[in-house]
Amino acid sequence: MTGGILFGLTFVSALGCGLIAGVFFAFSTFVMKALARLPAPQGIAAMQSINVAVINPWFMGVFLGTAAICVLLAGTALICWQRAASHYLLAGSILYLFGSVLITMSCNVPRNNALAIVGAAANGPAVWTQFVSEWSAWNHVRTTASFLAAGCFTIGITKFVS
Repeated sequence: MTGGILFGLTFVSALGCGLIAGVFFAFSTFVMKALARLPAPQGIAAMQSINVAVINPWFMGVFLGTAAICVLLAGTALICWQRAASHYLLAGSILYLFGSVLITMSCNVPRNNALAIVGAAANGPAVWTQFVSEWSAWNHVRTTASFLAAGCFTIGITKFVS
């Protein structure tokens, strides 16, 4: 892969990771706190609506497109390990793929799917309280991993120009 293409992919990946980190950060710092203040049936309904609305080309394009670029960057980093940026490209890729994508698919999405079938049942408040706590904890992991991945890619970019 040529230096210009590698630089471009690293730049786009840094932006994608940063954008996703920002979305997750919003949920960690105020969205879930605001939803948790609602009565359980309303909080559940709001989160169910968010979980449907998030499946759109803009979010999914950035979320999965960044993952695809990370796979390319990780492979390139391993093949061209002697390059100064390789360590940062591999670290950023691992952080994003495992800390953001894998955590999303294995921890947050299953909780979203379980919440999707919850109605205004008598156990709604207990389900909602547990959901907010567990989902938020995993979201903090995704936020941190995406942010650190963006940082690694940004440092990697500096290695191209130094």
